[in-house]
Amino acid sequence: MLVSLKNGQLAKLNFIYCQKTKTHELLLKILWNEGFILGYKVCFNKLKIFLKYKNNKPVINSLKIISKPNFKINFSTKQIWKVNPNKTFLILSTNKGLKSLFDCKKLKIGGNVFISVN
Repeated sequence: MLVSLKNGQLAKLNFIYCQKTKTHELLLKILWNEGFILGYKVCFNKLKIFLKYKNNKPVINSLKIISKPNFKINFSTKQIWKVNPNKTFLILSTNKGLKSLFDCKKLKIGGNVFISVN
């Protein structure tokens, strides 16, 4: 899904389709709440994602998958406070599901760094 988002933004598409899963929906909900996409809609067994542009430039410049099965980066609650949210937007995989960096600070929980969005 992340590659589809990235390629759709580069091709300047208005929307893209991806497979519907719980993880995809949680990720899209976070991206929508933070203003990276216009929204998404459930169509049958697929998700229709509406991409967002500002002055004909994509809002999402880069998406990087940080944690992989063989390489995981864990942040404790103390390490989360050291990250500057103005430079990068992080999505963490916590024991309470996928959360943004801001939500993790509010809930005082740590987790695996899942995705970095610029």
